[in-house]
Parts: sequence; structure tokens; C-alpha cells
Amino acid sequence: MFTDFKPVLKILLRFIILYVVMVFAYQFYLNEFKNAGLDPFSTWVMKQTTFVQEFLGYPSMMVPGKPEDETTWFFVNGTYTSRMVEGCNAISIMILFLAFVFAFYKGVKTFVFVIFGLLFLHVMNVLRIAGLNIIILELPNYSKMGHDYLFPAIIYGSVVLLWLIWVKFFALKTTENENT
Repeated sequence: MFTDFKPVLKILLRFIILYVVMVFAYQFYLNEFKNAGLDPFSTWVMKQTTFVQEFLGYPSMMVPGKPEDETTWFFVNGTYTSRMVEGCNAISIMILFLAFVFAFYKGVKTFVFVIFGLLFLHVMNVLRIAGLNIIILELPNYSKMGHDYLFPAIIYGSVVLLWLIWVKFFALKTTENENT
């Protein structure tokens, strides 16, 4: 009875296991920096965002908050624009991406696609944060819409685009050896 569903169940089970394992691993990482300020990966993302903002002509500065607040503040053109918290680093989105791609594992090309996909998502996230800070500074009336709708659509849309590329061009593509 379940033989027809076996491939789907296998993919679903692989996705769930990978997702849960990576979420727990990420939580262990975060626990290492509890009450110690912003975690190192988030700080790294913030430094890159500051670089992009300065490249675009917006002098930027990072001001750490109290360690127990686990946040750092963005000041752009001398004005407070936003704060960086752990959720802004896009790791949770990258975990979702990884679990999906590895659920459709296809050997070495899976690892190559994951590397380029993670790099793409990281760049999109840095641009997303920089864009949000610039909108907050230049168009404050649109800051809520940008934060709540536009920029989440960009980062999640990037994940969906990568998933579609993975499934259409790699995961479901059969080689000549598989057809015989």
C-alpha cells in the first residue's frame, strides 16, 4: 500500500530529520553566546551590511547594546535606524533551504548547489538589511511596510527561487544511466 508513497515519505522524513537536527545545532550555538551580546555570525553580517551602506554613501556605525540585550544598533548618517538581533542573520532561513535541498540529495552537485545557494542567500540578506536601513532613513513612512512585507518577501522569495531551480534543474532531472 505504501510503496507508491515511499519516495515521498523518504524525502519528507529526510527533510524533517535534517531540519530538526540543524535547528538544535543552531540553538546550541546560540546558547554559547547567551547574555554575551550579539553572536559572532550576526555581528559578521552586520559588519558587511555597514560596509554596503558606506559603499552606497551612507556613513554607518555599529553600537553594541548591553550584553544581556543581545543586540547591536545601526546608526546611519548619525541617525539611529534599526537594531540587529540574532533573527536578522538569516540562519533560520538558510537551515530551511539546506533541509529542503538535502531532502532531494543528488550527490556532489547537492553540495555545490548548497554552497552557491548559501552564498546567494547571505548576499541577499546583507542587501536586505542595508536596503531596510536606507528606507528607514530616507522614507520613514514606508519602514513598517518594508520591514514587515517587502524585505521578508525578498529573502523568502530568494529561498523559493533557489528551491525551484534545485527541483527543476537538478533534483528531478534524470540522467541517461537512470533511464536504463
